[in-house]
This record gives sequence, structure tokens and C-alpha cells, in this order.
Amino acid sequence: MKQSFLRPENRVKSSDTELQEKVVKIKRVAKVVKGGRRFSFSAIVVVGDGNGTVGYGLGKANEVTDAISKGVDDAKKHLVKVPIRKGTIPHPTVTKFGAAKIMLKPAAPGTGVLAGGAMRSVLESAGVKDVIGKVLGSSNPHNVVKATIKALVEMRDAKAVAVQRGIDLKKVYHG
Repeated sequence: MKQSFLRPENRVKSSDTELQEKVVKIKRVAKVVKGGRRFSFSAIVVVGDGNGTVGYGLGKANEVTDAISKGVDDAKKHLVKVPIRKGTIPHPTVTKFGAAKIMLKPAAPGTGVLAGGAMRSVLESAGVKDVIGKVLGSSNPHNVVKATIKALVEMRDAKAVAVQRGIDLKKVYHG
């Protein structure tokens, strides 16, 4: 079951774009059976076109390569479009998913992606070039990826704000 922030109105078809994939984390998990432990692998993968489309997926299998390919297939089914303005995000935000709390701030051109681990993978896949990010809560990669995508999906650009408020686009900037 995917999260509620991945609503149908944000969805993108995977056939529309050329996607790059990034493996965020591969974990070996064990199931204890009568004869001992049975090992399998769990992989969380992020895919994106580097132009505002990003998705994540989880794959589980007995082999690492199978787990990664299952994760990629899952991620392609759950792509979302995120607003990017001049290579950065439209506004600062703090978002929480589970115990993972993240902070994202827009940055000046040339800053780069100042974020760690799982958050960096999501932001680079989405095509964000300049941003400052910080994981404030739990650093569990699953929840950090979900919190980052949730933050990006909840972002609103100036055009969306103007439509929602029913005012001219220039008034959004010059109050």
C-alpha cells in the first residue's frame, strides 16, 4: 500500500520519460526456519528523469539483482511530478514521515545538493540542482525517502498559489 501523498493527480506514466535509477539501500534480511536461517535481500530504489519526475520502490528477493529490478519496477509504477524553479525548490519546508523529519531550503545557483544519503538520491533523481537539506529525526532510509518525496509533492509553485488564491501571478511576488 503506497502512501496517501502519492495521489492520482500527481502521477506520471513511466513510458513518458527516460528514467535513471539509484539504489538507496540494500539490506540482507534473515528468516529463521527449522534448518537455520534463510537469507534474502531488500532494496529501496529511487528513479527519476532529472526534470521534475521522481518515484521510489521497494523490492525483495533471494538475489540482490532481482531485488533491485523489482524495486525499479515498483518505483516506475509510482512516479510523481514535483515543482522545480530555476534548479531549486520553490520554498522552504519541514516535513515528517514516521519518525523521519526533514528540512529542505532553496539555495542559490551553484550551491549544489547539500543533503545526505537517502535524501540526496531523491533530490538528484528529481532534478533539483541547488538545495540545502537536513534530516532532523530518524535516519531510516525508507522513511527519509518517503518524507523527501512527500515534501516535494506538497510543494506549490507561484502559479499554483495564484490560482488557489484567485489573484494575479504578480501579486504573489509583490504582496
